[in-house]
Amino acid sequence: MLILGGSSDGFAAAEAFLAAGCEVITSFAGRTETRRAPVGFARVGGFGGVSGLAAYLAVEDIALVVDATHPFAAIITRNAAAACAEVGAPLIHVVRPPWTPEPGDDWRVAADLDSAARMVPVTDGPCFLTVGRMKIGPFATRRDVRFLIRTVDPPSPPFDHPDTLLINDRGPFSLDAERALFDEHRIGCLVTANSGGGAAAAKLVAARERGVPVVVVDRPPPPQGRVVATVPEAVAAAEEMIGLSMAW
Repeated sequence: MLILGGSSDGFAAAEAFLAAGCEVITSFAGRTETRRAPVGFARVGGFGGVSGLAAYLAVEDIALVVDATHPFAAIITRNAAAACAEVGAPLIHVVRPPWTPEPGDDWRVAADLDSAARMVPVTDGPCFLTVGRMKIGPFATRRDVRFLIRTVDPPSPPFDHPDTLLINDRGPFSLDAERALFDEHRIGCLVTANSGGGAAAAKLVAARERGVPVVVVDRPPPPQGRVVATVPEAVAAAEEMIGLSMAW
C-alpha cells in the first residue's frame, strides 16, 4: 500500500492497513520539519510529478494507493489520479467532511487565501491566523490588522508584518486550551481553512462562544474517482476493490 499522508487520516490509514496485514509505505511531502513517525515504512519528498509517481508505483509494485492528504493538497491529489490511471493502480481518496456553520457562528466564506486576506475584519483584538506556515503570505499586506499566527514550524518564507505574534505548536488542541488562548490574547477574529475533522475544530467552538467572526477558506473541488469519508470506509473499499487477501 502507498498512503499519501501528512494528515491525521494518513496516520490512521497506515495503522488500519497495517493491522489488516498490509505492507504500508506512507509518503510525506516534506514541508513539515517535525512530524510523527507513521507505522510501517515512510518516505519523504516529492515524486517528480505524474510521471515520477507512475514510475514509483510500477517499480514498487504498489497494489493500492490511498490518498489521505490534507483536503487542500490539490496538486498531489490530481497527480495521484493521473499516475494511477497511467499504470492501472487502484486509488481511494479519503476526504473528511468539511465543517459547516452552526447556530451562533459568524462565518465569512472566502474562495481562496487572497480573498480571505481581504475579508479579515479590523477588530480590537488580533486576528488568529491558522492556515499553515506556507500559506500566510497574502495576509502580510494587511497592515491595519494585528496577527496571532499558530503553525507547527516557523513560517516559510518569514512573515513580513510589523505586528505579529508567532506560536509554534502542534495539535490537536483541546477546547479548554483554545478558550484560554482566545481569552488570553483577546482574539478579535479567526481565519482558518475548512479542513474538517475533529483535530482542529475546537477553535471554531471557542470563536462561536465569544461571538468572534470567522473567515473560512473554502475547499478546492473534490477529487474524481472513489471517495470515502473515513479510514474504516477506505479499508472496506479496499476489500471491495482488490480483496485484501489478494494484495500480499
